[in-house]
Amino acid sequence: MGNSVNLSSYNNDWFKPGRNFVIRTLWFITNSLFLISSLQPSSKLRVVLLRLFGAKIGKGVVIKPGVNIKYPWNLTVGNYCWIGERVWIDSLTKVQIGENCCLSQGVIIITGNHNYKEPTFDLIVNPVVLEDGCWLGVGSVVTDGVTCGTHSVLSAGSVASKDLEPYYIYRGNPAEKIRKRIINSPNKN
Repeated sequence: MGNSVNLSSYNNDWFKPGRNFVIRTLWFITNSLFLISSLQPSSKLRVVLLRLFGAKIGKGVVIKPGVNIKYPWNLTVGNYCWIGERVWIDSLTKVQIGENCCLSQGVIIITGNHNYKEPTFDLIVNPVVLEDGCWLGVGSVVTDGVTCGTHSVLSAGSVASKDLEPYYIYRGNPAEKIRKRIINSPNKN
């Protein structure tokens, strides 16, 4: 059948997580106790801890319990974003979240992958960008290298493996463009 994968020769020594072993260990403990744990109810404390470890977090950000963030020093979150329960941000490299974004429960953002064509299954990392006003529905997945255009919507359970155009709604696996997103004008009394 040809060549085969040989994980015994896997080597990602080239990958540098951006902080030394002690900082990464302290983050692992902090992440487990205060972000991943559902026993700690304070969003403000989670924001403070993320900032202490290098995340750039805007004002008015809400981070629910059960969130898992790989490396906060690779994370930027704009003002007035909501990050729901059990969101997993695998920030091996930069993850940029614009303002007024909503990441619903169980969303997964992946920045790493593997080269399935290589017998050594080499690690690949690419940044993810969520532009202003994006909404990622419950259980949706955004893969490495994807940009979700401003005010795009990724429906529940969908997988974005290619860029999403601004002001469009996407659904499915792989996500397909369904229709234009129209946002009503605010009522003026």
